Amino acid sequence: MKEEIKEKVDKEIKQLNMFVDDVYFSEEEKVKNLNIVLDSDTIIDIERITEASKIINEIIDEMDIEEENYVLDIHSKEKGSVDNE
Repeated sequence: MKEEIKEKVDKEIKQLNMFVDDVYFSEEEKVKNLNIVLDSDTIIDIERITEASKIINEIIDEMDIEEENYVLDIHSKEKGSVDNE
């Protein structure tokens, strides 16, 4: 499912000069989160995240995601951070 989300979102946000760095599920204080981490060659400010969020929300709404009751969390990758692999 994560790869399917990544592919669909990548295709649509390419127009914003962004791409998906990672997609993962997490849980904090018994709340499930679907995390979509965006990256770009340029700075991703709050305005760009907002633009991307509008596109991503539509994509996620159309998909039949198996997880129930989750919060969609869209954020940018921190520059200089190390991948958790």
